[in-house]
Amino acid sequence: MRIVRFASPQGMSFGVLDGDGQVAQIEGHPFGQISFTGTRFAQADIRLLSPILPSKVVCVGKNYAEHVKEMNTGDAPEQPLLFLKPSTSVIGPGDAIRIPPGSTNVHHEAELAVVIGARGARNVTPEQALGSVFGYTVGNDVTERDMQKSDGQWTRAKGFDSFCPLGPWIETDLPGIGLDAADLEVTCDVDGERRQSGRTSQLLFDIPTLISYISQVMTLLPGDVVLTGTPSGVGPIRPGQTVTVTIQGLGTLTNTVTESEAVSTAGGAR
Repeated sequence: MRIVRFASPQGMSFGVLDGDGQVAQIEGHPFGQISFTGTRFAQADIRLLSPILPSKVVCVGKNYAEHVKEMNTGDAPEQPLLFLKPSTSVIGPGDAIRIPPGSTNVHHEAELAVVIGARGARNVTPEQALGSVFGYTVGNDVTERDMQKSDGQWTRAKGFDSFCPLGPWIETDLPGIGLDAADLEVTCDVDGERRQSGRTSQLLFDIPTLISYISQVMTLLPGDVVLTGTPSGVGPIRPGQTVTVTIQGLGTLTNTVTESEAVSTAGGAR
């Protein structure tokens, strides 16, 4: 089942994307028993948003051996290397990745994104972990590389608005394999040029291990997202380019790249 979050003249809703390209609107959120409203939309008449707006995005660094080598910042970690992206970094398919003013070294990072389901995850074992998975989507862990190196920690470099594209939908049942995403192809193209190519079977820490490990540290809530790490081949993107991340069985996430506009929320004197 492909779960989408979309904007229509009626507002923001969740829905199920059918094989005929129609979106069937559902009541409330998609966790638990799904109930349909009876309203259907042609996909051309709606705008797909990020399929979920998580309370947190938990990311895993240095989780592909070849990416560890290309970063040249030490050996692979002995345990999963965790960091967070704020929910304000999340954008959806077709939205623009916005380059911060003065930055010239923003990189793409294609990643499998795991979406946590209704039961959440707290202190689960690896054997129990997949029971906490709602489904999977495509992610891009956009990173300002110069800031990552200079700051000594990664919050600023990874946390800018628009630095976490997700979409285009959540796949809750991969054809033939259910929720087993242990060997899916992950690729990234920039303006049609292949930059990254890897498989989830190359993860140093697999999906059950990651969910279990994270759940010992923090409670994963329904709708939270785990970004599992990126293959080698990361590189810079610049305004005017188009970044396309594709994961086998999940679809393709496409985002343009623009300059960031310094728009302030500060109003006039009250």
